[in-house]
Amino acid sequence: MEDAIVLYPSPAIGHLISMVELGKFILTHYPSFSIKILITPPPYNAGSTGPYINRVSATTSSITFHHLSPISLPLNISSHHHETLAFELLRLNNPNVHHAIASISNTCTVRALIMDFFCYPALSVGADLKIPAYFFFTSGAASLGAFFYMPFLHRSTNKSFKDLNSDLDIPGLPPIPSADMAKPILERNEKVYEDFLDASIQLPKSAGIIVNTFESLEPRAMKAISEGHCVTDEPTPPVHCIGPLIAADNRSGSDDGGSNGCLTWLNSQPSRSVVFLCFGSLGLFSQEQLKEIAVGLERSGQRFLWVVRSPPSKDQSKRFLAPPEPDLDLLLPKGFLDRTKDRGLVVKSWAPQVVVLNHGSVGGFVTHCGWNSTLEAVCAGVPMVAWPLYAEQRFNRVVMVEEMNLALPMKESEDGFVRAEEVEKRVCDLMDSEEGNSVRIQVLKMKAAAEAAMSEGGSSRVALSKLVESWTQG
Repeated sequence: MEDAIVLYPSPAIGHLISMVELGKFILTHYPSFSIKILITPPPYNAGSTGPYINRVSATTSSITFHHLSPISLPLNISSHHHETLAFELLRLNNPNVHHAIASISNTCTVRALIMDFFCYPALSVGADLKIPAYFFFTSGAASLGAFFYMPFLHRSTNKSFKDLNSDLDIPGLPPIPSADMAKPILERNEKVYEDFLDASIQLPKSAGIIVNTFESLEPRAMKAISEGHCVTDEPTPPVHCIGPLIAADNRSGSDDGGSNGCLTWLNSQPSRSVVFLCFGSLGLFSQEQLKEIAVGLERSGQRFLWVVRSPPSKDQSKRFLAPPEPDLDLLLPKGFLDRTKDRGLVVKSWAPQVVVLNHGSVGGFVTHCGWNSTLEAVCAGVPMVAWPLYAEQRFNRVVMVEEMNLALPMKESEDGFVRAEEVEKRVCDLMDSEEGNSVRIQVLKMKAAAEAAMSEGGSSRVALSKLVESWTQG
């Protein structure tokens, strides 16, 4: 029977892409494996996955997708955190996962189950089927260290992180303002906090953790984790830095011709002159904020390529559905598109981010600090302005700015609004200041380090070979 590795991502498109890249990386160096990916249909918008899955199926025959039965969430679950829905969905999914892996085991020897952080309930499935279960952590080592440390922080105070109003001292990290911890865990009394705490408690109980990072990007965080400073009351499992894993192709495959348009436009711009603004598959701004960004960009005088999505729906029943195509004339200041047409391009909803970041005309990136996007910018050698919106992105901003020196921070007012003056200042600083130049030099250094980590004998390749060895000896 052939040896198989089962990958179990959470439904979000970004998490699926990272998981597929892990599968491809394993196959590139160990082609005797087959990769089976479990797909959970979400009852809410997690980004369109169909075209992407079809493309991977058509190009990589050793990766097969197993679509699990749909699950209806209980009607009484309501939360403004989509993470609550994800945790509940994946908890209810355990019987489907058990059935799928048992079925795969009829024709393959399953060497490992590798699951997303959100899929932690499936640890028990691995135990039942006597298959070693690993986590694939799709954020960085700093974020992993903070989640390892969360049970200790939980026991150290009765207050919510949002009310602590102090810096948190987490091993291997710069001081983290308590309000900059991951958004879903700021309020201690919410169900989503309890879910993340449970997941953090389960992390060390796995056979090991694979992190999408490379050692020289996060040396201090990795040292603290490997020396056992982050898990305070039990042994730390093996942690394998196997990254950066990024998709070489485009995100969802849903293209309306906008990608060719924006690449043609970039071809006509001077080298490293364009600021690219793009905020991930779930990054949405209010109309007021979009207008403020437009004013800041216009005043900055910088060349820009900006991906604009429609604002979030005010209708609560639609909050987890994909937004409609944006009406740029309605959303942006009157005459903005005409006045900036010689140096700016606004693209509706989507652009091929990896291709754009690697284009010679792009010299800066305003990002929501999602970890995939951060790694994509590092691998392209593009410095960043960090503008976090949701999930663990505020935490990532602190690390990217204070620890890694890969980004300048976008500063928002207390209610989260960013003024045009701040947009103008940060974009200009990034493209044309000593501070921006320092970030640019560091990003280029890390680009070279990423290439070294992924090359033969590099740290990420060595980590992969040790991991595979542990599977095949078992």
